[in-house]
Amino acid sequence: MKKRVPVSQIMTKNVVTISVTDDLVTAEELFKKHRIRHIPVKSGNEVQGMLSYTDLMRISFADAIDEHEQEVDTMVYNMFTIEQVMAKNVISVTSNTTVQDTARFLAQRDFHALPVIDDGKLVGIVTTTDLINYLLQQY
Repeated sequence: MKKRVPVSQIMTKNVVTISVTDDLVTAEELFKKHRIRHIPVKSGNEVQGMLSYTDLMRISFADAIDEHEQEVDTMVYNMFTIEQVMAKNVISVTSNTTVQDTARFLAQRDFHALPVIDDGKLVGIVTTTDLINYLLQQY
């Protein structure tokens, strides 16, 4: 297995982001449209948090109600702001952080995605899926 590979080689570079002032309906649309599970939340150019699809589902009643699922989700989503639901105090890595260090960090924490930030600018996102795919390429 290769050592000292930078996370920039496995991260997603075209990152879908959402603004802290957007609503959760918009967030759900982005999750579904792009088939993703994590979205960095920005205020201006600064990452303020991370929103996961799991965070969104945690506040949804969609599993309990079938008939008017979309209407119920919208009502529930309008009761919360992105800022209330997102993970705050997000830890990030740089594009030069090694894949090994990133994997170690994610294994020790209770989240599955990290924003990749260089000189204060969001340049990518790395997820546990990226790490698994990298591992599979090694064999």
